[in-house]
Amino acid sequence: MTPVDAAAPAGTDGAAAGRRAEAAGARAEEAGTPTEVTGTQAEVTGTQAEEAGTPMEEAGAQPEQPMTPPEQPMTPAEQAMTPAEQAGTPTEVAGTPTEVVGPLVRGVGVLRRLTEADGALSPSALERATGLARSTVDRITGTLARMGYVRPAGRDLVLTPRVMELGNAYLAALRLPALLGARADALADELDESVSLAVADLDGIRFIHQATRRRALSVSFRIGDLLPAERTAPGALFATEWTEAEWTQWRRRRTADPKNASFPVIPPVPPIPPASGRKPAPPSPSFTERVERARRDGWALDDQLIEPGLVAVSAPVRHPDTGRIACVASVVSHTSRHSAADLRTSLLPRLRTTVKAMEADLRAAPPERPGPAPAGLATWTTASKHELGRDFVESLARGLTVLTAFDEGHPALTLSEAARATGLSRATVRRALLTHEHLGLVTARPDRTFALTPRVLDLGFPPHARTSLPRLAEPHLRSLAARLQEPTALAVLTADGKEIQYTAGATAGRVLTVHIPVGTRLPATTTSLGRVLLATTATPLPPGLAEVRTRGYALVDEELESGLRSVAVPVRDRTGRPIAALNVATHAARRTLEDCVHTLLPALRATADLIQTDLHTASRFTPVPPT
Repeated sequence: MTPVDAAAPAGTDGAAAGRRAEAAGARAEEAGTPTEVTGTQAEVTGTQAEEAGTPMEEAGAQPEQPMTPPEQPMTPAEQAMTPAEQAGTPTEVAGTPTEVVGPLVRGVGVLRRLTEADGALSPSALERATGLARSTVDRITGTLARMGYVRPAGRDLVLTPRVMELGNAYLAALRLPALLGARADALADELDESVSLAVADLDGIRFIHQATRRRALSVSFRIGDLLPAERTAPGALFATEWTEAEWTQWRRRRTADPKNASFPVIPPVPPIPPASGRKPAPPSPSFTERVERARRDGWALDDQLIEPGLVAVSAPVRHPDTGRIACVASVVSHTSRHSAADLRTSLLPRLRTTVKAMEADLRAAPPERPGPAPAGLATWTTASKHELGRDFVESLARGLTVLTAFDEGHPALTLSEAARATGLSRATVRRALLTHEHLGLVTARPDRTFALTPRVLDLGFPPHARTSLPRLAEPHLRSLAARLQEPTALAVLTADGKEIQYTAGATAGRVLTVHIPVGTRLPATTTSLGRVLLATTATPLPPGLAEVRTRGYALVDEELESGLRSVAVPVRDRTGRPIAALNVATHAARRTLEDCVHTLLPALRATADLIQTDLHTASRFTPVPPT
């Protein structure tokens, strides 16, 4: 499968009818459907059906009644949903397949609502956002927590970095970020401007790579963000290849939502205050006019279409075999640095040079080389079901795990290949893939294989696409400090290697405790954090640190301050390079040296492993700065 094939989106229609079904389904849920709310025999039957992998969970559910659709604008995900997708039930409404798995539909809906809320919602807010009963929300979020995709944080449920493995599967199968990302990064460094790569997603565009500048005023779009085509330069280029059906879909969406209120990442344009003295911007060319201009020129311009001050110039990267647009590369700036005219004259030529190099990279790219296929990815769900009973929605866990079977060596899978990869039956995998196709997450190809679509990035990816190592580590630090009742900290070496700088920490509920504020610098040679980093990174090895390198940890006993003991281990990136260190500190009266090694060290290493797992997942396609 070519990168263009992987980028091709799949979508469905029926938005207005879907809103009616969603409202009716929510009303039925709130009234107490037999499987999700009451304790009747139908509930038991539904649970048994789910465990058996049957397409109907809600045995005995009453037919849903249509109702007048609400007036509020639909989200981009809802535009592509069919009625049963939005209702979350496998009933036959407007051509919905009977084999759609209801729990999987509802679980995907919960992930989407959490993503739209930037990764955090309370259970009651999820009830309102999804229209599901609280018992249903609790079962779904409990299952997602078991998968490591969500965790409680106070009164909220928050997405964890592990959920990014779903989007990583799409980006790996697409191959474009791996093949072209380095070129985009180099152009961003050369121009000192942000550079992005985007693919088409129905009548919108979705980012698959971002090389941003770390400035006070910088572009804040993230990998996975979805924008309306008519408000972007890439959208005009992609629209040059639209069919009449795609234009019809765009017009329908524009009629229903002319202000793009259903695209949450697009900021509303504030009205100009009467006394500001500013003149309204002149009317911009219509989208169809910009599409024709892009067709003629071979590039497109965004002159403050998204918000005042933001400008961009874009050029298409075409696949060498088909000539169709594989992705669009854009240079993004603001009017204090470049005018729209300046983008054309000074930045466009260098962008086009990079695009030619990208197209050469696509021509030279070797075909996919399938490595060892994954196996048994979903076999763990059976044990979880036995342990948790009906509180674990096995069909949801299995369905989401099917998405992770795709990767760079397996960008398209047959039913048999997906079944082998997950350890599930062909029938179970078939229903999961049909459901994902119905939701727009998977597309069925003419060669009887399935491939992921850009819409998979809707499932939790954007909230963590701009994360940092301290942000990843903080929940793990808090958990470790609470478990040991000792303070924990994360630190990095300074550029000269002489000091450490604290970047995150968690305190313990003790009267006598260690509290070192984030940003504090201390000598590297007198701290456990500094010693373990020096022992794993310094060349030549400083005196006295050979044993630390051999053991893999550093133990400092009252050297920085009388009574203070601490033990530290390194935190490594995807390549195995130590980039930070994690420690636990204690008072000498509370812990002996032996206790530090035999009690604190194992818990510390386990926490470092958790941080590394999150780091490796989050940094696969997005940079994660250590500070």
